[in-house]
Amino acid sequence: MFSGFSEDTIRFFIDLKFHNYADYFHQEHDRYVETVQSLFYSFIDELAPDMKRIDPHMEVRPHKCLSRIHRDTRFSRDKSPYRDHLWLLFRRESEPRDKSLMYWFELGPSRLSWGMGFWNENREALDMFRKRMLSNPNGTMALLDDLDLETHRMMLNGTSHRRMAVPPQIPDRLRPWYLAKEMYISKIDPDYQMVFSDRILKEVRSDFLSLSPLYQLLRGFTDQ
Repeated sequence: MFSGFSEDTIRFFIDLKFHNYADYFHQEHDRYVETVQSLFYSFIDELAPDMKRIDPHMEVRPHKCLSRIHRDTRFSRDKSPYRDHLWLLFRRESEPRDKSLMYWFELGPSRLSWGMGFWNENREALDMFRKRMLSNPNGTMALLDDLDLETHRMMLNGTSHRRMAVPPQIPDRLRPWYLAKEMYISKIDPDYQMVFSDRILKEVRSDFLSLSPLYQLLRGFTDQ
């Protein structure tokens, strides 16, 4: 049962940042498995039933959800072979990441974030979302109101179209959503200390489930 990440989880990331070479990682591999990987796997397993309720086709196998600790340095100036943080993704099985609608969670010594959205720009899905806003602005606002982002301390993020014209029938409250070029919803300044108890699991689960109606709506556009 997941009861929180440990101080050792974060300490491993810090140590790896300052000893970022293969010999050190191989020497500390068992420590990585025990203090980092196993806790992320447990966290994923605890969330898996909820993610399957959100989408029966969601990939929930831990080794498929968790990012690799090894970095791809082929096209990067930074040749450090290992990450000093990890993230997990819940998305459809075998779906290309660049078009995927996903939930994510990320943790490192200086980062903690989670939310839901598109990995990159998905023009087709967002164009269909814009059509939905045009045809049913009140219904769209009602769905967004039901998400209760303010209570969950979450907000809309992502880049916006700068030159896109907004039809006059789009209410001001929907303008940021209508102009979205890349769109994701993320947690606002989460309390880092919660990662060391099961509070992090409860908070992430609650937020993920609260975003389910928007996931279902956007998923419908993606599936067409």
